[in-house]
Amino acid sequence: MWDVIDERMGISALAYPVPEHANRLAWTLGGITAVSFVLLIGTGIVLSQFYAPRPEIANQSVRAIESTDWGRLFRGVHFWAAQAMYVAAVLHLVRVFLSGSYKKPREGNWLVGVAMFGLLTFAIFTGTILKWDQESYEALGHNLEIGNLLGGLGFWFSPTFSDQVSILLRLYGAHVVILPGLILVLVILHFLLVKRHHMSPHPALPVGKSHEQAAAAEPTQPFTRHIRRLVAFGIALTGILGILAVLLPAPIGSTAVAGIEVTKPLWMFWWPFTLENWFGLPAIGWGEAVFFLLLVILPFVDRSPHRWWRHRPVAMTIGAIVALALIALTILMLVMPAQQHL
Repeated sequence: MWDVIDERMGISALAYPVPEHANRLAWTLGGITAVSFVLLIGTGIVLSQFYAPRPEIANQSVRAIESTDWGRLFRGVHFWAAQAMYVAAVLHLVRVFLSGSYKKPREGNWLVGVAMFGLLTFAIFTGTILKWDQESYEALGHNLEIGNLLGGLGFWFSPTFSDQVSILLRLYGAHVVILPGLILVLVILHFLLVKRHHMSPHPALPVGKSHEQAAAAEPTQPFTRHIRRLVAFGIALTGILGILAVLLPAPIGSTAVAGIEVTKPLWMFWWPFTLENWFGLPAIGWGEAVFFLLLVILPFVDRSPHRWWRHRPVAMTIGAIVALALIALTILMLVMPAQQHL
């Protein structure tokens, strides 16, 4: 029976050899990010059956979901899975940076990863707005203001873009259709490029003659073992997220009141909001633009063949400065009171 299925589905093609180091935890962070994405899709499908993306009843529909044990569990898992995916994606980017895995011939796949990270950030932002409480209302206000600052480029963020459809419904459509669809396409492309270029060599191990692949002498294991590890991690992650959903339920604030600004965003947005407190609302856009620009130009600026971090002092120094700046800005948001910007 397996032969019949495999002949038609080509499942055995997944058993291609990968270097042994690819099955270490640090090299599975991309897969853990994908597992979190699957959890988000699954719980999102359930939640979409009960959420009403209409401004007058959106908050009440979320409260109705929270009023049942199963609804509270699914929403909690969805909430924590989004943060797990963000953390795993950040750690994956850090691992790729430290191991020099963005270097030739993998520059294109690095850009695909950066694009997915940007889409993930926007997906979390739109998800914040959907609960339509005070935090959501203020987040939407920032969204609209930045759209105005972009001029013609920000037309989609304007409430007048579509007279027949509210901006909440359009953001809901972006959250459940546009953004997941784009991420899914890029995930498939990302994995195809990994298969095309093979797993990047471990910087502390010998490499092949081209310095772009693992040494032929390094032991290999089938990729299916890598998948089995991801399944195990996925089961453990689901259990952890379920515990978090029970012990620390997803928050839902009070009904929005216009004209005030008293909340803080989710922690992954703290650093640009610290810039906003210092330099005004445009600093959010400029800060994000500079951050993603640095990520985009990285593989085209760092062209040396060296991958071991000790042999890349300039890249490591710049990376450390950026990381420390983001951490410092995030911590400052903890102690700074919310300010009026809108």
